[in-house]
Amino acid sequence: MSNVQKVIDAIVAQGMLPLYFNPDETVSVEILRALNRAGVTAIEYTNRGEAALSNFRKLVEVRNAEMPHVLLGVGTIKNMQHATDYLAAGADFLVSPGYIPDVAEHCVKNDIFFGPGCMTPTDIIAAENAGIKFIKLFPGNILGPDFMSSIKEIFPKLVFMPTGGVDTTKESIEGWFKAGCKAVGMGSKLVSKKLMEAKDYQGIENIAAEVVALIKGIRG
Repeated sequence: MSNVQKVIDAIVAQGMLPLYFNPDETVSVEILRALNRAGVTAIEYTNRGEAALSNFRKLVEVRNAEMPHVLLGVGTIKNMQHATDYLAAGADFLVSPGYIPDVAEHCVKNDIFFGPGCMTPTDIIAAENAGIKFIKLFPGNILGPDFMSSIKEIFPKLVFMPTGGVDTTKESIEGWFKAGCKAVGMGSKLVSKKLMEAKDYQGIENIAAEVVALIKGIRG
């Protein structure tokens, strides 16, 4: 099985992709552990601040030592330099807010998962023509499940995941699944600023476990 397919299968199997960033290395590590305890095996760390790359290297170290089955990816990749840096640091997959042609080409050629953020059929066609198989619909709160319903017939071979504005409620998640998405990306609604500031790792674990169970229930 290709590496790309392995990542797609892992994200689709859990039905969601949690994403977070924290400038503190220890907090970042503890959130990783909390998500893993909740049964999450594919996690996106976001390239959002000065400390992101060094924090990510630490996450890879902890993952290798404690949870080798977990796939660790990086989000907010915006150029080839970001991609190169994080792949060198051990990223299993890359996610972006937009479609980046040179990153897409590099990843397709080297069997690396790249999930570009797309907002229009033009973006999605460009990604598909480049050989990309997994599309992040972004921003999800602007597009909405109706957008997904309208385009899914045109792109039967692609896997879609909205990110942005997806809530932890049954109604929100179910709406996207019914529209044809195979997973949902979840950031601040899942790993909230409030819980991070309180260092409430049990709270993060509980919410993540609830979402995992909720998705299982929706899928029946």
